[in-house]
Amino acid sequence: MKPLVVLGDALLDVDIEGTVERFCPGTPAAVVDVGGELRRPGGAGLAALLASRSTAEVVLVTAIGDDDAGRTLIGLLDPVVEVLPLPLQGETVRKARVRVGNQSLLRLDTGDGMASTAPVAQRVQSVLRGAGAIVVADYGRGVAAHPDIRRLLAELAATVPIVWDPHPRGPAPTPGAWLISPNLEEARRFAPACGQDTELASVLCAEWAAGAVVVTTGADGGMLAHGGRTTTVSVPEDARLLASVEADACGAGDCFAAAVAAGLILGQDVAAAVAGAVETAARFIGAGGAGALSISVEPRLTAAASRKLDSAFEIAARIRATGGRLVATGGCFDLLHPGHVSLLRQSRALGDALVVCLNSDESVRLLKGEGRPIVPAQDRARLLTELSSVDAVAVFDEPSPAALLERLCPDVWVKGGDYANAELPESRVVHGYGGETVLIPTVAGYSTSRLVAAAHARS
Repeated sequence: MKPLVVLGDALLDVDIEGTVERFCPGTPAAVVDVGGELRRPGGAGLAALLASRSTAEVVLVTAIGDDDAGRTLIGLLDPVVEVLPLPLQGETVRKARVRVGNQSLLRLDTGDGMASTAPVAQRVQSVLRGAGAIVVADYGRGVAAHPDIRRLLAELAATVPIVWDPHPRGPAPTPGAWLISPNLEEARRFAPACGQDTELASVLCAEWAAGAVVVTTGADGGMLAHGGRTTTVSVPEDARLLASVEADACGAGDCFAAAVAAGLILGQDVAAAVAGAVETAARFIGAGGAGALSISVEPRLTAAASRKLDSAFEIAARIRATGGRLVATGGCFDLLHPGHVSLLRQSRALGDALVVCLNSDESVRLLKGEGRPIVPAQDRARLLTELSSVDAVAVFDEPSPAALLERLCPDVWVKGGDYANAELPESRVVHGYGGETVLIPTVAGYSTSRLVAAAHARS
């Protein structure tokens, strides 16, 4: 089967989730205590992600910048969609909604990126020519307005199903599109002289020289102009009830366009593809909409803790420059327990700063076997940085921290007393540059392995 190609403007959508319990003194401004952040592809990126649920091969052609938002977008899409980037002038667009209790308080839009008008690469042209269907997800950022792309779409319309989701700030769809799918609000803006909503689809179908136009109306379905007549497309009752509740409708248009294209690529006629897509979009909203596709980002560390993750070598340099004493200890620190806390507190007391050398997840697996670690490295590091005894954390991938210690060069290397009779390769490194190794007695009764075994015994 030929691939489904999504062509358009990809954005980074962010939901900042929080709670409100107070207001700024003397103002009506709510204070949002941020609890977490959700990220997902938006615009054409969301359409491509949704298309991948029902189509084996999906290719996204979009303009993405080499910036933080652009790299995040690529990371979110790469596992499921092939991305063919076009050059972007400016920064990748990022739309951040601040949400409290499933309600959006405001949206913060950043990024001024517009697709470059440089000639389109031959690879992009070949992918469009080989498409089984094309979704144009226009968000007014220049991809759908590119002269080369417009000429190619007009040429391909005779043989390739093209579904166009238009944008009021974008160009008019190219003639011959198989289906154009504005929502009701957009359709009114595209045809301001049309006095009847029931006539919008037919008016726009003629104006755009399209094979069909459907004006979507949310949980009520849509109005389809096709074959010289306009019909109402209804949502099945059970799906309509799902979409009628107070759900987030973000992404409904992208879901609809992707579902129509998936139907057309399977050989359905336009009316059947539209009917199926209306139901698919309603169920998508009822199931949580675009928010259900988001990737959670952990709440931010405190500023002090964040610095601790990045500054192990800076701290080492500063301590050496001031003639201080740098202490380091290491381990997996999986399921942080009182024995760990005691070791860290006593280690810190031996010098002017303490760096924890933390085994990565792969390193823990090599040492402890499958099923470990229980807590991922990112979260183990987070817990450690919140302890007042820890000045910095450095993660290493090898079974031993020896290579890390060669760079860090602590004055004191600390291990628990249970290593008293063990030959530690890191000790040879530390003694080689003149450092010393100190063993600190462990707290009896505490070990992660023992805690895990006890938990399994109770289950």
